[in-house]
Order: sequence, then C-alpha cells, then structure tokens
Amino acid sequence: MPTRACITAVGGYVPETRLTNADLEKMVDTNDEWIKTRTGISERRILREPGKATSDMGAKAVEELLKKRNLSPLDIDCLICATVTPDMVFPATANIICDKIGAKNAWGFDQAAACSGFLFAVTTAAMFIESGRYKNVIVVGADKMSAIVDYSDRATCILFGDGAGAVLIEPSTDNSIGIKDSLLRTDGSGKEYLHMKAGGSLKPASIDTVLAKEHYAFQDGQPVFKFAVKGMADVSAELLERNGLTGDDIQWLVPHQANLRIIDATANRMGLPREKVMINIQKYGNTTAATIPLCLWDWEHQLKKGDNLVFAAFGGGFTWGATWITWAYDGKQAG
Repeated sequence: MPTRACITAVGGYVPETRLTNADLEKMVDTNDEWIKTRTGISERRILREPGKATSDMGAKAVEELLKKRNLSPLDIDCLICATVTPDMVFPATANIICDKIGAKNAWGFDQAAACSGFLFAVTTAAMFIESGRYKNVIVVGADKMSAIVDYSDRATCILFGDGAGAVLIEPSTDNSIGIKDSLLRTDGSGKEYLHMKAGGSLKPASIDTVLAKEHYAFQDGQPVFKFAVKGMADVSAELLERNGLTGDDIQWLVPHQANLRIIDATANRMGLPREKVMINIQKYGNTTAATIPLCLWDWEHQLKKGDNLVFAAFGGGFTWGATWITWAYDGKQAG
C-alpha cells in the first residue's frame, strides 16, 4: 500500500511585543482606518530582544510540537526551514534550529520561496516521506520580517510581523488522510516588483548600499496585489477542479495572510464563505513563511480528522501555489 504523508502535530510561536496601528501612526504618515481598510491588519508581533533571530522563534515552535507529539529531538530525521530572513547567509537556519533543539540525528536545509516557502517546503517534505526514506520530517515556516523592513516606508512597514510555525510530517498507510495534491508555480520575471535590492551576489553589501537603504524589502504594491489576487485564486480553483472537488467539499481554506482582500478573492473563487476561511492577519500581520502554520496553530483545536483543507499562498519572485490536505487527527486531542 502506498505511503501517505500526514501532518501529525503543529507548533507555533509569536513574540510578546505588539506593534499596533496606533504605534505606526507615530512613526509614519498613516492611520488605523487606512491600514485596516487596505490590509485588514490591526497589529503585528515584533521580535525585539537583542541577539534573537529567526532560528530562536523556529526552535520554540518545534519544541512545542515535539512536546505535543511526545517525541525526542533525536527522533527527527530531517528539518526544512522556509524563510527569507535567515539568521545569516550560511549556515542554513534549519541547521541552527536543529542545534538549538538538540536534533543531532537530523539533516536539514532552508527553503527560500518568500511567502510561498512553507507551501513549497511541505510539498518537498511529503515527497521525502512518500519515498520511504524518512519517518519524521519537520517543516518550519519562520521569519523575522522586522529585520528587513524600513520603518520609515509607510508602504511596507504596515504589512509585516515576526513569527514562526512548524508541522511534523509522518507516514501513514491510510489513504483517506494526508497531503493529497499540490500545484506550485514560479515566475522569475516578477522579481522587479518584490525583492531586496542588495546583499546578494548581484549587488554585494557596501557602504553605498547601506546608505541607500537597499537591504530592506522593496515592493511595488499595485502589480504585486494584482498578480497575487489572480495567482492565489486561479491556482486554488485549478487544484479543486483537477481533483473533482468544489467549495462544498472543503472545510477550511488556509491562505497566506498578506492582505484581507486577496484572501477574500481566493475564497470567492473557490465558492467558500468567510466562516470556512482561517484569518488571523489582524493580529499577526504578514509573517511571510509563517502565516499558514500560524493559522494551523490558531485553529488546531477546531480541526477534525477527515477535514479537507486547502493551503494557498503567493510570494515575491513570484512564487505561488495551493495544496490539498485531508487532516489526519482530531485537533481537540492536541496538547
């Protein structure tokens, strides 16, 4: 019987410090009503402690997950970290997380696909499990976006927050549950609309790049919004169609939390009412690779074995995709 890859536990972490819209009003020319109307965000969490990085948030999310599942860090075979804010260019943040939690038997790597990173990493992890080579693969979505946001730029500083979420993926012979299908897309021509101008091999860091603020996230909002609405909605609808599903078959849409209008457009295209959509953008903002696992973290206790979930995301570069998952356990029994 073929092996099915299943999510069997969820962990999450958000920093204590809250950055509210009222706080931002004191920093840039904006206001609470304007932010809420255009994004749906009321506040976001910020990792302010000196010396703390993406790996620290990711490690806390994994530790919670292991406790729920009653597993030792030594049981982990592989750890994939989806992030655009690695602790450093190298080594991989995944390796740093493994070291911090004591996962001495695990190997790992980072997945860089911006806001679609968690989705891409879950699909990759599922293939590792389905191959039969591994039994316990952890996917972490974690970003310290406050490290690459210019808080004098009102177009971007209102959007992003910090956080981490993690899932454990294990094998099952029950064909009725698990990660069923994925549609993933990339289009590198979108790089001009959402990128970081300097810090890579194309334009290495220098005094000039620092003074020009080229190490912050750059976004041309209107083109990104248009591409995101179409990309997330189209790929989610295509995923349903190719699997003979309709909105009536789906219990939950788990969308990337970039903008409430993009989320609504995706749900409408799938024929889903708001009450079947996980939305926490109002309290966390856009945590990039962490948004989808943080939704699972917030909603875990409402999930039932057999629930059909669709993950949908769109990210810079461009990257986008959708994944159909049938939930593997009753969330009320989780830690």
